Amino acid sequence: MDKSSFIGLILGIIAVGVGMVLKGVGLGALVNPAAILIIIVGTVASVMIAFPMDILKRVPALFKILFFENKQTDMKELIAMFMEWADQTRKEGLLALEKQVSEVEDPFLSSGLQLAIDGQSPDFIKDVMIEKIEAMEQRHEEGAAIFTQAGTYAPTLGVLGAVIGLIAALGDMSDIDALGYAISAAFVATLLGIFTGYVLWHPFANKLREKSKREVLQKELIVEGILSITTGDSRLIVQEKLGSLLSSKELAKLQERDSNG
Repeated sequence: MDKSSFIGLILGIIAVGVGMVLKGVGLGALVNPAAILIIIVGTVASVMIAFPMDILKRVPALFKILFFENKQTDMKELIAMFMEWADQTRKEGLLALEKQVSEVEDPFLSSGLQLAIDGQSPDFIKDVMIEKIEAMEQRHEEGAAIFTQAGTYAPTLGVLGAVIGLIAALGDMSDIDALGYAISAAFVATLLGIFTGYVLWHPFANKLREKSKREVLQKELIVEGILSITTGDSRLIVQEKLGSLLSSKELAKLQERDSNG
């Protein structure tokens, strides 16, 4: 579970809801079927027009990514693993890693190791694995773009909803009390549009991009690790190369662990 997504969503709802109450606005004002229809259905319609169906089919999976943590091997664990493999390959050769291929759960790491064991050149291995990373980044960006576009459309649809509400309100000005209520209700669409756009859709897009960056960084570490053991780098060289991707605090922990191990 991604606690920050759940907590942020709850805090966003609380902030708007409590803010409305403090301003003297009843939460019942949000129960406006016309505004909800214009914002929610209108946003969905706009996104469907903007993207092909094969990309839109990923939306359920994107929500799963947003609200649940993708299980990834810790960076320090990966580096420690490559350091062990570096020792093993320098003593026994790359074929000694054949057993590890079947034990590795990460398909990206497993395929890279298999290329190394098969005797492919470091340049070939790097090219293939970088192409896979770039393809993954492209898929991730397409998913984030869905929410970015939704965040762009929703506030504008909110203005459209307010305009429609004002047209209806000003169509009959004989009852001043009813007119005031109608004008107030007209701006509910604007509120919903801005809320969904800037508290939901744009933050969702940013979260997806941040998670993508973390996954790309991990895969880049894997590429460098495989290239290091392919070229016969020592344990210390592997630590120096891959440790550059860690923070100074994490690197210190890794070095301490290695010295004690």
